[in-house]
Amino acid sequence: MQAVVIGSGIGGIATAIRLAVSGYKVTVYESNNYPGGKLTAFEKDGYRFDAGPSLFTLPHLVEELFQIAGERASDHFPYIKKDVACRYFWKDGTELTAWADSEKFADEVEDKLGESRDKVLDHLENVKLLYERTKGLFLEKSLHKWDTYLSKDVIKALQVVHKLHLTESMHEVAAKKFKSDKLVQLFDRYATYNGSNPYKAPGVLAMIPHLEHNIGTFLPERGMHQITEELVALAKRKGVTFSFNSKVDKIHIEGGVATGVKLENGQEHPAELVVSNMDVVPTYRHLLKGQRAPEKTLMQERSSSALIFYWGVNRSFPQLDLHNILFSSNYRREFHEIFDFKEAPSDPTIYINITSKDVKGEAPEGGENWFVMVNVPSNQGQNWKEEIVKTRARIIERINGQFGVDLESHIQVEELLTPELIESKTSSFGGALYGASSNSSMSAFFRHPNFSRQIDNLYFVGGSVHPGGGIPLCLLSARIVDQLVRENA
Repeated sequence: MQAVVIGSGIGGIATAIRLAVSGYKVTVYESNNYPGGKLTAFEKDGYRFDAGPSLFTLPHLVEELFQIAGERASDHFPYIKKDVACRYFWKDGTELTAWADSEKFADEVEDKLGESRDKVLDHLENVKLLYERTKGLFLEKSLHKWDTYLSKDVIKALQVVHKLHLTESMHEVAAKKFKSDKLVQLFDRYATYNGSNPYKAPGVLAMIPHLEHNIGTFLPERGMHQITEELVALAKRKGVTFSFNSKVDKIHIEGGVATGVKLENGQEHPAELVVSNMDVVPTYRHLLKGQRAPEKTLMQERSSSALIFYWGVNRSFPQLDLHNILFSSNYRREFHEIFDFKEAPSDPTIYINITSKDVKGEAPEGGENWFVMVNVPSNQGQNWKEEIVKTRARIIERINGQFGVDLESHIQVEELLTPELIESKTSSFGGALYGASSNSSMSAFFRHPNFSRQIDNLYFVGGSVHPGGGIPLCLLSARIVDQLVRENA
């Protein structure tokens, strides 16, 4: 049985492994000359940078792939658990360390923000309960199959339905719980984990902090790109073929059944199964021309994108850790500018990721590799040259003021990633990092399903479809596709 996977993002690689384990002869076609989609890396003048996703949670989802393939994950994929999840900085000089230990985190919040530690611990317990009771329904199964709603997972979710905050936004959930505006902002930021606006995203997403604060933040021993490297190696050991510089031009449909693909060079590859790891919008617009498209789904508001500056810095900053956030003064205005005005924020929240804090050899002695990101809208024809200049100046001004430095004089290496480049490199529509946004109460149900309603043997995996973007959800997306394939066999 032949299977074709279009695209080698993390969801495509994971799907290829699962299908190979099930006995399929799998070929992955990738238009780039490298695997990983957004999860890649590069090196310049002694500084190595993870180019894409920088947060690693739920490592068991990676380990699971080794396990089903009959291997020990620890033999191939060592990683560490961080004692510090993130460090937060505000303009008034307030600094807060989000310890991985919930008790220490609660003490820190009470000490720095004046919020009751008991309220913090109670909130973390609540989000843990919500996650455990709803993950089986919202994250681990297709929301687009009727039998999902006949499972015991529905009963689990119904038992906590009164706590799902179905009529509230994420911001409203946090604002009702805490008196500290800074703590509300801290919990609001988790909406950005799927590229959404906390003032519009459904309150049920308030469970996202559980992943960091109750389970933990992790880092592969060789950096994030190790995830791609080891999973590609595992796929190859299971017989998966990767064909790079191979752009798919069309998915063949005969009698309502996917029967293979045609490459841009004219090569044909018949298959009993086709899985698109390409963003669902270009999949329909380019690979499925002439087929009926789910226009309502394809026209959903896009998630945010990003401007990312990769800076090789020739000094160290002991006050920073692996993950760091410098918050804006007016969070509501920041998201208003991103989603309503479609422009880079005038006072952006700045995320700084520094893997050299934990991984040796990532930067020259005494230096650090900075991955500096701000959230911006998806590409809709903005003047990105102008936005880049303004945003870069704002970032440097903020960092200089926050830490009392002249950052410009310490930047030895610089590279840039924009929404336009994200779109061209990964086929993510508009350069949106997570496909559609979650800026509506029913957004989870509106994402494209992991299968085609009209075409048999055609499946979809990755951040633009259910259950969403980010490494854990893409891995769960692959698991769901595997379940659907097995059920339809």
